[in-house]
Amino acid sequence: MNDSRICIALDFQTKQDVKDFLDKFEDEKLYVKIGMELFYGEGIEMIKMIKEKGHKIFLDLKLHDIPNTVKSAMKQLAKLDVDMVNVHASGSIAMMKAAIEGLNEGANGGKRPLCIAVTCLTSLDQKVLDDELLIHEPLENVVLKWAQNAKEAGLDGVVCSPLESKIIHENLGMDFLTVTPGIRLASDSVNDQKRVTTPAMARELTSSYIVVGRTITNAADPVATYKEVYKQFQGE
Repeated sequence: MNDSRICIALDFQTKQDVKDFLDKFEDEKLYVKIGMELFYGEGIEMIKMIKEKGHKIFLDLKLHDIPNTVKSAMKQLAKLDVDMVNVHASGSIAMMKAAIEGLNEGANGGKRPLCIAVTCLTSLDQKVLDDELLIHEPLENVVLKWAQNAKEAGLDGVVCSPLESKIIHENLGMDFLTVTPGIRLASDSVNDQKRVTTPAMARELTSSYIVVGRTITNAADPVATYKEVYKQFQGE
């Protein structure tokens, strides 16, 4: 499964927890997601350990700041040998362009990480947009507009719900990536996410990559559960 498009969210607190989890997969090469909790707790040494095991990394830090600060930060992240990074699309086209500039400079002529933009978090719904954020456009329209901005800025894709993946691909092409969290097996709780689907539904909705966390990491048999998610998403 070296071509896996399943990003396993490593929602652990320590490097040892991650090592214990990855050791269950033996020679399997995974695509894993390191979020803020793990990165802030364990830092660069965590990334080195995972890369030494041959796994790909989506470093999920969701940068959102003025363009110059994001550019400078991305120059540093490009040196870490990660495979994917992200920003918040709401930071503007100028900020996203700066992110790409920083990655290119940091890569120093080498291959830069994929860069994607977070649209609307899967914990949000229309009520939150209307009542708290004062965004009165339909959620789907907001996601598509922010995806269009990301493509204009030169990014490789976006983070969105699987429910918005198809409309993004219809408007921006299949090469523009959709990385979709909010994935659960039918038997799982949705927890704090509101716009969720199963792996099979995500495949039908044209997700390029899916992000799966607790469904796999909290499973009694993570390897068997990963293989089931893989089977459903690949349509095997």
